[in-house]
Amino acid sequence: MTRVPARAARQRKIDTLHRLEHDVDAWVATAGAEGAAPYLVPLSYVWDGATLLFATPATSPTGRNLLATGIARIAVGPTRDVVMIEGAAVAVPPAELPEEDAEIFAGKTGFDPRELSAPYLYFHVLPSRIQAWRAADEIQGRELMRDGKWLVAD
Repeated sequence: MTRVPARAARQRKIDTLHRLEHDVDAWVATAGAEGAAPYLVPLSYVWDGATLLFATPATSPTGRNLLATGIARIAVGPTRDVVMIEGAAVAVPPAELPEEDAEIFAGKTGFDPRELSAPYLYFHVLPSRIQAWRAADEIQGRELMRDGKWLVAD
């Protein structure tokens, strides 16, 4: 395996924002209240520059967990170039999502929950913590956002 030098924090932020803008799928981990088992599922998303937008059936384990706790942990990218996000999730019924946002979501993900008979919810996830690293040499300094504030200047 060819070794790539560790990136500076500014480059990691640039790469993280690029990944959020251009990737389509993420692993979303949730857990229910009262110590229920964690649940992990791949979901398509759209990044609007501030939040990630997901859609999942309202009655799915992920939908129920997000409604119960409002917390998600998300992984974007492969294990050797991962972006880890922790954030607060807010449910948005399809009728309340702006039409433009629903069209952007459907266009990017190739999936339109509005066309399905099962009741879906959209969820906006506002990141409170973002970490990014490729390998062990990037573990130190992996935190790019804390308490919803970028730690790295543009």
